[in-house]
Amino acid sequence: MSEIYSTSRPMQPAVVSEWNDGSVRAQNDFLVGEEPLLIQVAGQPLTVTMRTPGDDFELAAGFLFTEGMVKSREEIVSLEWGDGPGAEHRVVQVALKNEGIPRSQESKRNFLSNSSCGLCGKTSLEGVYASGISRPNPEFRITPQVLCGLPETLRSAQTLFGSTGGLHAAALFDSSGKLLALREDVGRHNAVDKLIGWALLQGLLPLSNCALLASGRGGFEIIQKSLVAGIPLLASVSAASSLAVQMSREFGMTLVGFLRGRRFIVYGGEERLGLAVSPDRALVYESS
Repeated sequence: MSEIYSTSRPMQPAVVSEWNDGSVRAQNDFLVGEEPLLIQVAGQPLTVTMRTPGDDFELAAGFLFTEGMVKSREEIVSLEWGDGPGAEHRVVQVALKNEGIPRSQESKRNFLSNSSCGLCGKTSLEGVYASGISRPNPEFRITPQVLCGLPETLRSAQTLFGSTGGLHAAALFDSSGKLLALREDVGRHNAVDKLIGWALLQGLLPLSNCALLASGRGGFEIIQKSLVAGIPLLASVSAASSLAVQMSREFGMTLVGFLRGRRFIVYGGEERLGLAVSPDRALVYESS
């Protein structure tokens, strides 16, 4: 079984035992890949994150951007694989124009994040909040009918999830519901960083005319990363946390939760969906 984990792959085969109503049988299965990735800047370690291998340069670029360490694509000189024993496809070397880790970040983060936490490693309450966030595009609009179709589009495009059943996804859509890009990862914050990193390297930021759909819950870290990228609407298939709702309302982002079938909940920013509601209550939309 140890050979299963010997290479960096997003999906790996395994033989498992299935128990079904009293009978047991061996069968072939696929496991979602989860391995550490070390991001280095100017040869110095910045962070280790547990991620699904694939789109690692985008992950590194997105992480640097959403952490406020770079503000534009032009600040990234190069992204390369590190070398040395055990480094193959596990170390990304980043060269920045300023040739090092910004001093403001050096004392704010330890070097380990797990696959479920985009804020792990922060060492102060002040370090949790990103600086320089602007209010997203107030003119962006998407209809409830289009919004309700996004989860099925995302699900049908999730190739790795279809084989493993164990991945988060983040996807960008335009106002017509067209899928622009999708990234998968064992960590939901990594999936978002990969997506934003893709946009950064393509010169597409800010994403002021896009909606982001994330699997899992709408947590604070996903809200903040989306706001840093200029995304005006974030939807998730699960609940939002209190701090996520507070931040989305503070910055005027449209936040949608429990987007399932023909039903969703809006925590704020109803105007982008063409919905009228009093500011002190959430609105539930149900299509007949």
